[in-house]
Amino acid sequence: MALHFSLAPKHVSSAAKDMTTGSPFKLIFLYSIPLLIGNIVQQLYSMADTIIVGRLLGTNALAAVGTTGPMNFLVIGFVTGLTAGFAVITAQRFGAKDENGVKRSVAMNIMLNGLSAVIMTAASILSVNPILRAINTPESIFTGAAAYITIIYIGIPAIILYNATACLLRALGDSKSPLYFLVISALLNIVLDILFIAVFHTGVAGAAWATVISQACAGVASLIYMIVRFPILRTRRCDYAWNNWFAWQHLKIGLPMAFQFSITAIGVIVLQGALNVFGAEKIAAYTAAQKVEQLIAVAAGTFGVTMANYTGQNLGARKLDRIKEGTNKSCLLTIAVSLLSMAISMIFSDQLTGLFVKGDVPEVIAASRQYLHITAVFYPALFIIFIYRNVLQSMGKGFMPLMAGVFELVARTVAAYTLPVVWGYAGICYAGPFAWIVAALPLFIAYSVIIRTFKV
Repeated sequence: MALHFSLAPKHVSSAAKDMTTGSPFKLIFLYSIPLLIGNIVQQLYSMADTIIVGRLLGTNALAAVGTTGPMNFLVIGFVTGLTAGFAVITAQRFGAKDENGVKRSVAMNIMLNGLSAVIMTAASILSVNPILRAINTPESIFTGAAAYITIIYIGIPAIILYNATACLLRALGDSKSPLYFLVISALLNIVLDILFIAVFHTGVAGAAWATVISQACAGVASLIYMIVRFPILRTRRCDYAWNNWFAWQHLKIGLPMAFQFSITAIGVIVLQGALNVFGAEKIAAYTAAQKVEQLIAVAAGTFGVTMANYTGQNLGARKLDRIKEGTNKSCLLTIAVSLLSMAISMIFSDQLTGLFVKGDVPEVIAASRQYLHITAVFYPALFIIFIYRNVLQSMGKGFMPLMAGVFELVARTVAAYTLPVVWGYAGICYAGPFAWIVAALPLFIAYSVIIRTFKV
């Protein structure tokens, strides 16, 4: 039986944040701000590659990087879900004031994430050519796309290292520290992008190496900081004793969250295959629009991660009423932000798309604008998915979020191969929003039912 006691100051850095007391709205809002900035900065990794590649190397190079976007999302999404899910257990033990449980959870994080790094790197590299062929990648961009994504996959251990350490810090309520390392790393990525592409002329491969090196720096820096600043996260030899039950506690939250992202990514890969038949210009336009959307809608994922850690801590402290109140307040906040994101996307679509394309390409700008104007209307549905999904998963109710992902995959696949027949490229644009609505409805219903009957 775990030993529970109050964590003394020497065990917990002042950067940690107990989210089990105080105003839920204030806690969620203040916790989200550095996390939001961090997520925006993280978008700069792929955005820097896209902007610099698009403007220095042209439309075909931009399309080459863009067509690998869903494949990149498949891996990064899986890593994000897995590491965030594992850290939920850490947050629960921290909320329960169980120091030994926190240390054992950190050790289990290290073992499970290390194993996943080996498996995912090997499997991902072997999948590159088959997936690119399966999604109808044009021959004119195939070589560049394969080179780019293979290098990104070589860097999977670096992606896991940063995300795992960042999630552990956030589990203790520290959403600021990961941001600092990420800002420095993003700036390094931009410098390396320009150096490798403009000076060394390494093409799209140079952009990939710049990303991998930058992510590795962020991971190592956050790991060192975590060890030095947070004694409670320092593990001992005894913490690595393998326990099947404890491993399953991590996996039953981490795997559904990871598969949720992967299912969504598979749907995006299917959609990419339907898009690729429209040619390099439409691929480039879609790529630019997706990058704009990811930046504008980054708050959706931010509030999701916030609610995962908030729910985890309060579940550990057995405070169900705070989970209910925090979820309601977070929904109101995220809907307000989604409306703001909608307005930005509608008003500044051309200017934002112009960051990614080289020269006078009105066809690319117009196709990108069309995508952004269609999808922006449905941002509230997209944003609300992240709230209910993360709350349910942090409560240990991962089945419905996983099934909502399956519904989303089916809806996106059906839409990708039916709507373009009627509406052409516009059908591609509507496929995502259709999938969001199909996923949001069952999540809302599941949360409404579970929160009334849940026992802590």
